[in-house]
Amino acid sequence: MAAPAELSEDDPLAGYLLKAAGPVDIRHLEMNSPALKALKDAGVVLAVPMISAGSAVGVLGLGARKSERDYSIDDRQLLTTLARYAAPAIRVGQLVREQQAQALRRERMDQQLNVARLVQRQFLPESLPQLAGWRVAAFYRPALRVGGDFYDFIPLPDGRVMVVIGDVTDKGVPAALVMASTHSLLRAAAPRLISPGAVLETVNELLCKDTPVQMFVTCLALVLDGASGRVTFANAGHDVPYVRTADAVAELRAKGMPLGLMPGSTYDEQTFTFAPGDLALLHSDGLSEAHGPGHEMFGFERVAALTGRGTSTQGLIDLCLRELDAFTGPGHEQEDDITLLSLERAGPGPRPASTG
Repeated sequence: MAAPAELSEDDPLAGYLLKAAGPVDIRHLEMNSPALKALKDAGVVLAVPMISAGSAVGVLGLGARKSERDYSIDDRQLLTTLARYAAPAIRVGQLVREQQAQALRRERMDQQLNVARLVQRQFLPESLPQLAGWRVAAFYRPALRVGGDFYDFIPLPDGRVMVVIGDVTDKGVPAALVMASTHSLLRAAAPRLISPGAVLETVNELLCKDTPVQMFVTCLALVLDGASGRVTFANAGHDVPYVRTADAVAELRAKGMPLGLMPGSTYDEQTFTFAPGDLALLHSDGLSEAHGPGHEMFGFERVAALTGRGTSTQGLIDLCLRELDAFTGPGHEQEDDITLLSLERAGPGPRPASTG
């Protein structure tokens, strides 16, 4: 007599035994079943299904009788009774093991998320720099599942500053590691190359060699000149920044593929001159792609409209967060990291009346 064996629900033998609801002679049974093959290899001739809550949770296998007589009706009835009492105990054991495995998986996932959070935190600025000629505010809020948002202010040799904001298209430890790598590459390339387009080209080539398949990085790089208000920028597939000017809301558009996606990519470089009082919003898709209760996206039009209503760097960020909370509603689970950077050219300048 063989010991009870567990039986996978997706094994064809499970469905067969469930229908039989009693001992089955398997010697002449043929089907593509790993469990059936294992039973036959073990010398089993009679399989007794162990059924609990309508599912076959195991099988009691018996070999040929030493007397060479077949199993009688009384034998089969006794085996059926034994299986009926044993099946719930086996199911309880299975549930305990499943709960233990789930707890272990949760523990491992929590450990991975803690590592990812630690990595990401190490590569975010501890404080905002004092930029000559500019006012700056920033906000970062991670999702429950750690993503790959990052931002930085990289000093350049000529006194200017390169502002970068990016997003890795993945979650957890892999995204955090790619974020850390991208951040380090940007830090190394920016002071040497100065040009945002050239920096993105260089980083793209390096990431294409090592970035995992299906993972890439969107990134926006802007070089700020405090004296003239001139901004030179390039964009690797990141969300378009908006600028509130005295007359309208402008877009800082530049073409370019995300980093790490295609070797040989080039990045369009554009310029924009901020007048005193002009206010810009750089943002990740955690804002624009947030969903409300009806699955409607927050959308770029809302982001642009809010930029036009901003009255200061911190005021614009606060306004975006208030409107986002009102849009998503109470109890909303944040889907992606949210990163907001607000830049204003210092000095007197016209400001629109606040409407929010």
